[in-house]
Formats: sequence, structure tokens, C-alpha cells
Amino acid sequence: MAKEAKKENIEELIAEHQPQLKSFIRKRVNNNEDAEDILQDVFYQFTKAINIAINPIEHVSAWLYRVAHNTIINAGIKKKEVKIPVYQNDENDNEIERDFSDILFANKTSESSPETEYLRSLVWTELETALLELPPEQHEIYELTELDGIPIKDISKTTGVPLNTLLSRKHYAILHLRKRLAELYEDIIYS
Repeated sequence: MAKEAKKENIEELIAEHQPQLKSFIRKRVNNNEDAEDILQDVFYQFTKAINIAINPIEHVSAWLYRVAHNTIINAGIKKKEVKIPVYQNDENDNEIERDFSDILFANKTSESSPETEYLRSLVWTELETALLELPPEQHEIYELTELDGIPIKDISKTTGVPLNTLLSRKHYAILHLRKRLAELYEDIIYS
């Protein structure tokens, strides 16, 4: 009897998440057949994970989106992104950056969806990985100024490192992070 209830629960979860997940996948692949294959693979992995999991999946929606994203990448059939025209104005850029910033730095008290939580987790994971690739001096100045909010002049006074040296380190850190996170940013903003 418990096995039948578990099967019904899995079927309900699949029915609940299938339309949104199918849309998510379809936007990222070239054709419907590939989208269907990936969707089936995601739900196969989901069913398998639930049946053998020692720990239950806490956030089903986030788990499904992460598996779908990874499956798309692994299949090598990711849809080519449409580039935004070069003449895009600063006002629109600022709006996009604000939206992106809102996703990353939203208060825990504000409403969030499983998709937003997944995006936040994905971006922070990628950012942490990219920061670890930097030389320690660049990593440190980026974290102090951008994540901790300490003014660069104060850091210069405290450490005795010239302001221009700190600015240069931060500049190289930002260039690396932009390059490293460009694809993820485009996936999140323009998909």
C-alpha cells in the first residue's frame, strides 16, 4: 500500500511540474524531439532519485530545474542565444542589472519562488568558484569592496597598499568574473 501511495505522489509531482519544466527546456534546445527526450530523462532521474534516495528531495522544483539545466549542457544541444543589439541603452542595462541584483541579494523575508532560489544558488555557486580561480590579492579586494561593502580608500589606508594597486587588482578581478560568468548571466537574463 505504501508503495502505491509513493507512486501516486511521484505521478502528481510530475504532472504538477511538467508544463513549466517543458517550457524551460524548450527555450534552450533546438527542437521539440530533443526537448521531449530531455524532459523524459529529467523525470526518469527524478523517479530514480526518489526511489533510492536516503534523504528526501527538499525542493523538488529547484532539483528538477538543476537536473534539466545539467542535462541540456551534457547533451550538447543548448540553443544558441539571441544577442541583444549593440545600441541597447544604459537605462535598460541598469534595469537588467537591478533585476539581477534583486535575485541575488533579495531578503530572506521577501517572497521567492523555487526558481528564484535555484537561480540564486546557481549564481552564488558559480561566483564562488570563479573567485577561487583568482589570485589571492584580487579575490580579497573584490570580496572586501563588493561583498563586504568596504570603501577601497579605507582598505588602502588600513593595508598600506597604494590605491591604484588596489584598483588595478579589482579591475582584473572584475574582468575575470565578467568573462567567467558571461554565459551564465546570458542564460539567466535572456532566456
